[in-house]
Formats: sequence, C-alpha cells, structure tokens
Amino acid sequence: MAELRELSVNQFVEETASKASVPGGGSVSAMVGALGAALMEMVANLTIGKEKYAGVQEEMQALAAEGAALHEELLSGIKKDSESFNGYMRALKLPKETEEEKKIRTAALQQGLKEATEAPLAIAESAAKIFPMAEAVVKRGNKGAVSDGLIAAMLARTAVVGALFNVKINLASIKDESYVSELEKRVEKLESDAIFCEKSILCLSKLSDTVYNR
Repeated sequence: MAELRELSVNQFVEETASKASVPGGGSVSAMVGALGAALMEMVANLTIGKEKYAGVQEEMQALAAEGAALHEELLSGIKKDSESFNGYMRALKLPKETEEEKKIRTAALQQGLKEATEAPLAIAESAAKIFPMAEAVVKRGNKGAVSDGLIAAMLARTAVVGALFNVKINLASIKDESYVSELEKRVEKLESDAIFCEKSILCLSKLSDTVYNR
C-alpha cells in the first residue's frame, strides 16, 4: 500500500473507514494538525504582499515558513504513528508456548506500547506549536481570512486532544510506573494548555461569540 500521506483525500478517508487498524486516531490527529498548520500558513501567505499589512510582512513571512515546516512534521507523524502501532501488533503475534517465549513476548509488547504511546505524544506536541502562530495571524494577519486562523486553532486543539486519547489508552497497559507517571504529567499539561489556547484565540474574534462568550 502507498504511504498514507500520499493517498488522495478520498483514499485516506476510505482507508480510515475500512477494517484495517491503521490509519487510526493518532494518524488522523496528525492529519488534522497538518491541516491546522496549513490554514495558519495560508492566512500568513494571504497577508504577505498586502500594503495594508506592511508592518507585519517579515513576521508573516516567518510564520509562513514555520507553518510549512510544521505541516510537513505533522504529515510525517501519520507514518510514524501507523508504524508504531504495527510494531505492537507484530509483538502480539509472537509465540507464547514456553515460559521463555512468554517473557520475550511480554517485553516486546511493553516496548511496543511505549513506542505506540510516544508517536501520538509527539504529534500532540507538534500540533501544540500551532497555537502561538494561529494567534499571531488572527491578531495581525489578513482580516479577510480571520476565520481560517480561528479554524487553525480549533484543528490544533482537536489534533492535540485527539492524539492524547491514544496516549492515555496505551498508558493504561504499561507497567513501568515511573514512565507512566512522567507521561501523565506531560499529557495533562498539553491537554489543559490546548483547551485554554483554543478558547483564548477564539475569543479574539466576534465570529466565535456563539462558541465562547467573553
């Protein structure tokens, strides 16, 4: 099968809807995050070259470049998330007839779970980078595209929280208590920050008054 990011929109949706276990929630969250970064990038690009926004040209050029790098980073997360899950699935198929085989399989499963946890965590951390950029284009970017900047923030929140759901479900099966404790703290902060940032950005525009009252 072609790399997931190379599929058409229709093919990606159909593959997601199929009985195949990938792409799953982590990969879809990465795709959503990439779209959020791309929308922010679009608003920056729509601001560049406009005399009305002469004072923010350098900032918008930098944001457009950062958005391009970030949406590429998130698209790469689609493959990383799917591969990490496939690694766990391979571990499930290891033999378990003898005590030694059971021991090897258990260790492989735990390692697979960690890898399948760290991939969506990385996606969440990448998607969180969208917020300050989305805030910048909503505040100082092309006002005719402010709705796109707001949607970028909404997609960022969905990508962060969505990816973290996959982290949480895997942490429940990991036996390394110190590892779980450390990641739970990171998850909690990422999640609360994402919800706060989305609300703060949406409240910058009257367009979102029906979503969040000031």
